[in-house]
Amino acid sequence: MAKILALDTSTDACSVAIEVDGERREIFKVIPRKHTHELLPMVEQLLAEAELKVSQLDAIAFGRGPGSFAGIRIATGVAQGLAYAVDLPVVPVSSLAALAQGYYRESKDSESLIITAFDARMNEIYWGGYRIVDGQACIDIAEKVSSPSELAVTENAICVAVGSGFNYLEQMPTAASGWFKSINCDLYPHALDIVTIASAQYELGNTVEAEDAQPVYLRNQVTWKKKDQQ
Repeated sequence: MAKILALDTSTDACSVAIEVDGERREIFKVIPRKHTHELLPMVEQLLAEAELKVSQLDAIAFGRGPGSFAGIRIATGVAQGLAYAVDLPVVPVSSLAALAQGYYRESKDSESLIITAFDARMNEIYWGGYRIVDGQACIDIAEKVSSPSELAVTENAICVAVGSGFNYLEQMPTAASGWFKSINCDLYPHALDIVTIASAQYELGNTVEAEDAQPVYLRNQVTWKKKDQQ
């Protein structure tokens, strides 16, 4: 089984995880605005605990977004650097899919349509819908950025809502509260769940070269830059 190191800094949480011979371990912290300083020490700690060097890994995985603009750039840069240094393939994983995978890991609910959403600021949310197929979060409703009022789900689907985006529930369509059998605004994406998704993708050959690993913002990058400069 592949040895994969995963990173995620797409939200206020920062996490690293590793899978070796089917055993997974993770370091997870909620540390807003401290990802730059904490991520590499967490990687070093986890590798030391696993008694591994980066060169002994088979791949690097990371949360590619959407999420915090600065956060996903940090994870992308570190993943690229680690992979490039020892010529490892990279597995980019959707942070929204990782959140859905985490919901499944905790609940074992494989029947519901899992709607995950992050607060995208500027009165918008990043969101998507996932089904669990053979233990993996698979896209059912394409990821997008929109106002909360534009959220829509498959008619008559049994749904659960996960993520900080559902703090905007009052701004969602009037029927939204009746769509979901449960709502959890407090779950974060975990590198542990990125490992789960990445392991399957690695086995399928769905990897990229380090220089081709890119963040996914969903929102227009130019818009971000203009807002940041104001």
